[in-house]
Amino acid sequence: MQGTRLDTARIRAARRMIDPVFLDTPLYRCEALEPGLGCAVSIKLETANPVRSFKARGTEVVASLLAEHGSPAVVCASAGNLGQALAWSGRGRGLDVTVVASRFATVAKLDRIRALGAGLELVDGDHEMARERAAAIARRDGIRLVEDSLDIETCEGAATIGLELVDTARSFDTVLIALGGGALATGVGHVVKAAAPGVEVICVQPLGAPAMTHSWRGRRVVTTESADTIADGVAGRYPLPAVLDDLLLVVDDAVLVREESIIAGMRMLLHHAGLVVEPSAALGVAAILEDRDRFAGRHVVTIVCGSNVDLDAYHRWVGTAPGRKS
Repeated sequence: MQGTRLDTARIRAARRMIDPVFLDTPLYRCEALEPGLGCAVSIKLETANPVRSFKARGTEVVASLLAEHGSPAVVCASAGNLGQALAWSGRGRGLDVTVVASRFATVAKLDRIRALGAGLELVDGDHEMARERAAAIARRDGIRLVEDSLDIETCEGAATIGLELVDTARSFDTVLIALGGGALATGVGHVVKAAAPGVEVICVQPLGAPAMTHSWRGRRVVTTESADTIADGVAGRYPLPAVLDDLLLVVDDAVLVREESIIAGMRMLLHHAGLVVEPSAALGVAAILEDRDRFAGRHVVTIVCGSNVDLDAYHRWVGTAPGRKS
């Protein structure tokens, strides 16, 4: 795909840096979902790994390169999943990892970051404040700042998911991708559009955190004053210009979905696919629920991108009554 920051040769090389435990995740058609969604649905399951999200594909590349060049330390801001992934990848390569997060982040994610041996600093604000603090630490200590989606390694690591999609024998005509900072969408979109340009690449974002979608639609960076969504993993407010430039080249559409649709998607994935997922991972199903006519007759791949969720909140969202259906 010409014009993006990504390079297909580097993406293929990235597979050699990534621990195989994060590669070749399950991809399967989930027929049990199809009566309720009205289309053929395949799931790319990025939760079946030690950090339960796709983020380690990128952090494995980052950490490999840092270790190769003798860099001893690294810092990032995270809503939780990137921090876990960087802690896991850094621990295996002897790196000193610091993660900055909001103290309002999902407790289960914060606990896991600590358990993986990273230093954790909490800020009294949202993810954007955490990004500012992480940048300040990097300047103060002279260490590498990992900026998700801006750092090309995070995009090209995520892009290996795209390789696995297009290298399979299965045919599909649409891929639905959760949109936050943009690493997953730009990475997968780059590969899919290069190898299968007829496949429609659609990004999905919560209505309560629409900054990147508004930016994509307006072809310019649009920021928001706040974000209000249960999908904390995609709740950014300040899109990065370089990432938006890539998105404009590889994404066919960006849609917004309501919170009730996200919850309904989580419930469907639980009852019909046996999957406990975090809200961001249900965005693809939510998009189908809100526009069944658009997807009728298609074969859709949805990337289930993470399952790090606070279980108390999860039970409140999806309900625990026996026999409850979506």
